[in-house]
Amino acid sequence: MSIVDSEFVLEGGRTGVMLIHGLTGTPNEMRVVAKGLHRAGFTVYCVQLAGHCGSEEDLLATTWRDWYASVEAGAERLKKRVDHLFVGGLSMGALLALRVTAQRPDLIDGVAAYATLFRHDGWSMPAFTRLTFLLPVFRVFGIGRNRIFLEQPPYGIKDESLRKRVVAQMQSGDSSAAGLPGNPWYAVAEMCALSANVRRQLGDIRSPCLVVHATEDDVASVRNAELIARRVTQAPVEMLLLKDSYHMVTIDRERRTVIAKTIAFIKRVVDEKGRALGAAA
Repeated sequence: MSIVDSEFVLEGGRTGVMLIHGLTGTPNEMRVVAKGLHRAGFTVYCVQLAGHCGSEEDLLATTWRDWYASVEAGAERLKKRVDHLFVGGLSMGALLALRVTAQRPDLIDGVAAYATLFRHDGWSMPAFTRLTFLLPVFRVFGIGRNRIFLEQPPYGIKDESLRKRVVAQMQSGDSSAAGLPGNPWYAVAEMCALSANVRRQLGDIRSPCLVVHATEDDVASVRNAELIARRVTQAPVEMLLLKDSYHMVTIDRERRTVIAKTIAFIKRVVDEKGRALGAAA
């Protein structure tokens, strides 16, 4: 299967938002939020990460540094079209969003971290996922290259009717629609390496953060969100905890709340920056 280009741009005003999907996912999982932000007047770009929207082999041919390169290049492209740039990511995409915020304060005015995945420690995760920290070692020794762990019910979605539609897309064989149905071990090993890197850089973030997480997240417990709140000490952190969603907060039952909170966050940061510039002048 060849990689399908499924990234897209929604043209709007001079405030831009780049949205980043998760591991084995696609830009489609950010489409609902993208449309909501676009209706609020923002220019929105949903980036496609390197190696995604194709086969497992396509994904395994890339590393987390390739995924990050997709994000940084996308941010640079979007910055040329807007005055203010925000970045938001889901799951592993949140790790990439946090990293580009730490690495490129010249580009990013604020970051929204949705269901951040530092560890697979949610309530639906099989016991062996607690040992994912060993996967980088397995990769070094060539162990388990063709192994995957399949997504487990409820697949990050609390809304049952929506879950059925997404699972049908995942099982259709078209990875550009809803992503791959499983997580290759080596890709998860790369995500573990990314997670460790981002943990070390959280203290470098100087742009405001919006952290959105479900209290019943089945993939990543709320401890993942709390880690951001503890370690980001040089910028304000706003936390939104959802009570009626699972991991896929951008499409689940409280997606409208996520959109409204993100819009309010972006507008507030832009307004505060404008007042600060006016006072300095």
